[in-house]
Amino acid sequence: MKVLLTAVNAKYIHSNLAVYSMKAYAEKRGCKGTKIQLAEYTINQQQDGILQKIYEKKPDILCFSCYIWNISFIRELIRDLKKILPETRIWVGGPEVSYDAEHFLREMPQVTGVMCGEGEATFWEVIKSYAQWEKEEQEPEALGNISGIVYRDGKELIATENREILDMDELVFPYENLSLFEHKIIYYESSRGCPFSCSYCLSSVDKKLRFRSLSLVKRELQFFLDNKVPQVKFVDRTFNCKKEHAMEIWNYIKEHDNGVTNFHFEIAADLLTENEIALISTMRPGLIQLEIGVQSTNKKTLQEIRRKTSFSEICQKVRAVAAGENVHQHLDLIAGLPYEDYESFKKSFCDVYALKPQQLQLGFLKVLKGAYMQEMAEVYGCVYKSKEPYEVLKTRWLTYGEISRLKGVEEMTEVYYNSGQFSHTLEVLEKEFPDAFTMYEAFADFYEQKGYFAVSHARISRYEILREFLQEKEIQNLEFYDELMILDLYARENLKTRPSWATDLKPYKKQIQEFYTKEEEQPEILKDYQGYQARQVEKMTHLEVFTYNVLDGKPEKGIYPVVFDYKKRNLLTYQGKISRVSFLTGEEV
Repeated sequence: MKVLLTAVNAKYIHSNLAVYSMKAYAEKRGCKGTKIQLAEYTINQQQDGILQKIYEKKPDILCFSCYIWNISFIRELIRDLKKILPETRIWVGGPEVSYDAEHFLREMPQVTGVMCGEGEATFWEVIKSYAQWEKEEQEPEALGNISGIVYRDGKELIATENREILDMDELVFPYENLSLFEHKIIYYESSRGCPFSCSYCLSSVDKKLRFRSLSLVKRELQFFLDNKVPQVKFVDRTFNCKKEHAMEIWNYIKEHDNGVTNFHFEIAADLLTENEIALISTMRPGLIQLEIGVQSTNKKTLQEIRRKTSFSEICQKVRAVAAGENVHQHLDLIAGLPYEDYESFKKSFCDVYALKPQQLQLGFLKVLKGAYMQEMAEVYGCVYKSKEPYEVLKTRWLTYGEISRLKGVEEMTEVYYNSGQFSHTLEVLEKEFPDAFTMYEAFADFYEQKGYFAVSHARISRYEILREFLQEKEIQNLEFYDELMILDLYARENLKTRPSWATDLKPYKKQIQEFYTKEEEQPEILKDYQGYQARQVEKMTHLEVFTYNVLDGKPEKGIYPVVFDYKKRNLLTYQGKISRVSFLTGEEV
């Protein structure tokens, strides 16, 4: 019997932990006479190509993992697959079909059944039942004895009792063959469930929090470390909700750091303890990154969505982690929550922006099936899209027009702040506006007026648009901003072609050559280039002569030579090391 576990991911770099875990579990338990295969595709692929590949495999049982980003795509696939593989039994699972499985089956007569909730044990029992049926050449009566499924028996839909949750130690490590994950993010879980009850999240529905034994976790993490996996993303909903568990894992990856692997954790910042922060501060820069869901700083909003958190605590902990200058912090906000109007969201944005995280993500409320937010949608006047991802269109507190404006702010934040490519310029430019939100709002309005949102822009074009924006806003001292942008450009990249607005360095040609000759003979700043000739080092680095004090963000006139060393990059910002120099002596920043 041939079984095909199929995942349709949002991007190529993603992998689907669920299907790998189900396959590993079933094979470990034993499925005699059954061949289980995996197939991963993306929503960006042509459906005809996927249809052809699945048809060629001719599975007896075909399973799909369903989420908000792929459910429409999968529905279309299933309808066509059933036409060309009429004998294949199609099963689905995942959060997008588990909540109201009977409704889904009524809409999709092509589907045999739904595996609800955790899938490992359910999948194994379902395929074992079919394997027995194939052996005995009769329909499997044992389906009714399998917990956690809704299936079609002729014209009747049958729902079995809910399945008991799985002991985390019963899960089977699915990553023995890492060649399948080349150039992909690897996802890992050391716990399931969540201790919190946030009304917009499906994790709040299942309160059964449990953890994998640390001895197993350490053994599996060592496998990633030994194989120098680039990134491991923990999918634990709140990784640090149990201090002892978090500390053991963080201590382990610090002590066994291979200098390459990065670990990503989603945490509650306000739960961080002094001991945890002290440990984090000793880690290699880039060893871990933290994602922190702030969502809102409006106290009434937080209370209404059942989020027990203190923003003052979050601020204290985020700043304490940031002081170590070694951890990438990613902070999230959600627009469209109850009691959060435009001005309130503006305040939430400014509050979080002031913490200067490496990334500030603006998300928009998604009204998920089965979440408490869906029950309260009418009360909140929450109107959302009929099609997944069920994103909010308006609420009692936000109009559709205001949400559209926030979409513009989101894009400007993503392009200009989160990219990290304009950090020196933005730090100065913010002072020209009442607050950071107003700056991005004005920038979004400018993009809209000029029609720039509809066009794909190269990196240098983003700078040219920024210059155009400054001119239209009549910002004073444009030459100073031109040099700030030159600083930002060369901080990230040793450009082959100088920007059109950059000043000519020919007047300083002799001094620049003398600087590199001196560094070749007696290096003071560029010590990692010994053995290279001066002209080679000049090509591998970049020396810029500014006429404003851009490194301090001050419009003070003068001569300010700066050298960019791309061998020594900041692991959090990717910027090359920047050193002030004179043409006589060197001084590192």
